[in-house]
Amino acid sequence: MNVTRASDAPAYAAPAHHRVSTARLQGLEAGPTERFWVGVSLYQPGGKAEQATAPAETVYVVLDGELVICTDEGETVLGRLDSVHLAKGETRSIVNCSEEAALLLVTIAYPDEDQS
Repeated sequence: MNVTRASDAPAYAAPAHHRVSTARLQGLEAGPTERFWVGVSLYQPGGKAEQATAPAETVYVVLDGELVICTDEGETVLGRLDSVHLAKGETRSIVNCSEEAALLLVTIAYPDEDQS
């Protein structure tokens, strides 16, 4: 068992994210996992993740607040406990258009090579 207390979760730099604080909860520098890592991203009002391609299968769950997710298929607003699955290679951007912070749970599979 590997426990990561929120207060001890290591921060990481998420490329092309603006006004977003990130922390790793499990996997990579937060402890061993075999197939995926889990983190949280706190999007301040106006915070965004620029358009990027998912490097691996990805699941986002909004824990609090509201975020707009844009893909090639369109745009959708996710609220508390709403989720979205992105296939490897799918393009997305994320923005917090609200006046409140939004907390996003991030789960991303490791690339095909072993990262455990």
